[in-house]
Amino acid sequence: MVVAGWIVMAVVAYASMWISRQIVIRGTHPIEAMMVGIILGAAARNAGLVPKNWEAVLKKFETPLLWGIVLLGAGFSLKLASELPLCLVVIIVTMVLGFFFIYVLGRKLGLSPKISALLSVGTTICGGSAIAVTSPLIKAREEETSYSVSTIVIAAFVMLIVLPFMGQVLNLPETAFGIWSGTSVHNTPQTIATGYIYGDESGQVATMVKLSRNMFMIVVAVLVSVWFGAKEATRSKLGWKAILKAFPWVLFGYIAMAICAVNGFFTPEGISFFKKAGKFLILMGMVGIGFGTNFKDIRKFGLRPLVTGIAGAVFVTTVSLLLVKALNFF
Repeated sequence: MVVAGWIVMAVVAYASMWISRQIVIRGTHPIEAMMVGIILGAAARNAGLVPKNWEAVLKKFETPLLWGIVLLGAGFSLKLASELPLCLVVIIVTMVLGFFFIYVLGRKLGLSPKISALLSVGTTICGGSAIAVTSPLIKAREEETSYSVSTIVIAAFVMLIVLPFMGQVLNLPETAFGIWSGTSVHNTPQTIATGYIYGDESGQVATMVKLSRNMFMIVVAVLVSVWFGAKEATRSKLGWKAILKAFPWVLFGYIAMAICAVNGFFTPEGISFFKKAGKFLILMGMVGIGFGTNFKDIRKFGLRPLVTGIAGAVFVTTVSLLLVKALNFF
């Protein structure tokens, strides 16, 4: 059944590539295949075309997505590595300022301390994965966790659509856009897709920055748990299971491929193949994300968490862009 789900995603991914190639305005292709794939998946889900018994299967998009990230490591270069120290400055500053802004805003809007904290870590670190790690550590209720994840997913979806167009309006170089999207978009899949929608180089930069950002997940989650006076939760079985599950193990595969590429273990043809295969697997993942996006969820959790999440995303995006500009990336 899972394989059948992957086949469906692959077919829609190929259709997305074909549609993208047919749309030509002024000699260019303004809509990337990943954007088309997400729109097709979301349209099918919200039009009621996805059977209920297929929903769980289509959520298994993470496997091809993770393999896609690993293969994209073949496109890593020393030029990308040289940008990392300044990227860490952008990552850390946006995390710290974004966390406290979102937490304070959530409390001002009447959200509980735990929902406010979950929205903060979800927006500034790694979306649903960061929430999954932090939730048991601060003993958040199931509905608080659900509300937070739903808000983050919708906010990330909006940013995925909006940021590439904003990058074009601002005429950002690909490196600058990759750093901007890598430090602004919440979930890893959406971050990578946002980068590649803008261009191959920006996609590589966004992937590197997002994986670096994910490494702060456990540290921040534990600090938040201590802040909430829940030190004993960090030793709980549930807490450590969530941490191990959410740890970005894919980073090691990406680094291994990058080391092989930098040291000449792959031919130019091999690198090209890995990059194309990786992008297609990422595209399959984007289709899966589209299938899993249900806009009716907005009615379930009300507007206050959504307003907090969107406002937090705008704040983080703005701070990141100002830092990218201040550090002369464009």
